[in-house]
Amino acid sequence: MEHTLNIYNTRTRKKELFVPLYEPHVGMYVCGPTVYGDAHLGHARSAITFDLLFRYLRHLGYKVRYVRNITDVGHLEHDADEGEDKIAQKARLEEVEPMEIVQHYLNRYHKTMDALGVLPPGIEPHASGHILEQIELVSEILRNGYAYENQGSVYFDVNKYNRDYPYGVLSGRRPQDMLNATRSLEGQNEKRNPADFALWKRAQPEHIMRWPSPWGYGFPGWHCECTAMGRKYLGKHFDLHGGGMDLIFPHHECEIAQAVASQGEEMIRYWMHNNMVTIGGQKMGKSLGNAITLEEFFTGSHPLLTQAYPPMTIRFFILQAHYRSTVDFSNEALQASAKGLARLMEAYARIGKLAPSASSPRIPRLRAQCYEALNDDLNSPVVISNLFEAAHIIHSAKDGKTALSDGDLRDLRDLFRLFLFDILGMEAETPTQHNLREEAFGKAMELLLSIRQQAKDKKDWATSDRIRNELTTLGFEIKDTKEGTEWRMNL
Repeated sequence: MEHTLNIYNTRTRKKELFVPLYEPHVGMYVCGPTVYGDAHLGHARSAITFDLLFRYLRHLGYKVRYVRNITDVGHLEHDADEGEDKIAQKARLEEVEPMEIVQHYLNRYHKTMDALGVLPPGIEPHASGHILEQIELVSEILRNGYAYENQGSVYFDVNKYNRDYPYGVLSGRRPQDMLNATRSLEGQNEKRNPADFALWKRAQPEHIMRWPSPWGYGFPGWHCECTAMGRKYLGKHFDLHGGGMDLIFPHHECEIAQAVASQGEEMIRYWMHNNMVTIGGQKMGKSLGNAITLEEFFTGSHPLLTQAYPPMTIRFFILQAHYRSTVDFSNEALQASAKGLARLMEAYARIGKLAPSASSPRIPRLRAQCYEALNDDLNSPVVISNLFEAAHIIHSAKDGKTALSDGDLRDLRDLFRLFLFDILGMEAETPTQHNLREEAFGKAMELLLSIRQQAKDKKDWATSDRIRNELTTLGFEIKDTKEGTEWRMNL
């Protein structure tokens, strides 16, 4: 196969040509959610980023095995291996079983991902369903001398590992620097070094989520699940591992150390990370208490929202920024995204209404430019800018300023279908998602404009002008054309 895709590899800190280990097969693992609350805009960004990658890899002809895990045990409140399990804590507060919490929020996560047009992974393993694989991983690391047991817990020995292999290759953090920055937390006296991390944690008898192991009853450390499940479903070496930038350290750094400590070499060839969604410059996150859930965006029920935003507006908003840049939330930015998406959808719908004429040489180049952008580290904003240029050509043809042949119209239609719909994953909003009210609203506008047209036919200019002027005052743009009256609302 021809190799055209270049991606930024966090591991090497440069763009590299993507060459799969076992082409045409691609192994792709992405860190999924810890399901103890509703998904927010940050979760949407990661899911949409790697959905774009998944779609494009398949378009290029690769056979992708896409694995996205579900964390349902072992993710503690603090990265320093202290505090309560996040899911167990939520279950205790709501007085239900932990797996009820998992199932409830997982169902809601899937529902929001479907609304956003995110394709499901081929495999979605749960951490709690792979305890044996994680115990085997911990046992291997212990046998190789890079871990130690203390009072029923097992910790990774960062100093021992760092003497044989470099620790910090992904994040650039050195163990000696981490020592100075590590907080002192209760219970860390089990560790030889504050920089060490848990592979297995001892659980008290009252702890519901616990399993038998060679070291007693307990549960796996958070970092173990991805190494163990990635190896089970994709092998000891695979192509891609993705996730949010906030996972580079400690989660993904620990994954690399676990893989090397257990099998003597790294597992993953390309590491990809999307940047954060911010609010006023601060990272959006459940733990920070500033998250706006996707359901709140869809319904407009959060105090920071001035209106509801349909799922495709959210998806378009995310894709308008490159995945490695930050995205700062604002109502103004989302409203601009809604208008931009509406313009593209309007242009696509307009293609079938245009009468063919002479040829234009610009259409094929737009297609090539979209491919160039995607091959340059998934540069979706440039793809979208090319689609806006195509929309400009379409609107220019509608106004009689540009002539388009049958072939040009076909190329434009194919351009939108391939890049806007198939690869960027945009969809027309369905009534069940957003537009029952919009549909009724549109019919009411058609009725008003029909009454206005009847007034014009009767030469009742006063009534005709009054309807137009009142609608203009309310924020509508009314335009009389050869084909009839057109309208749009200026958001």
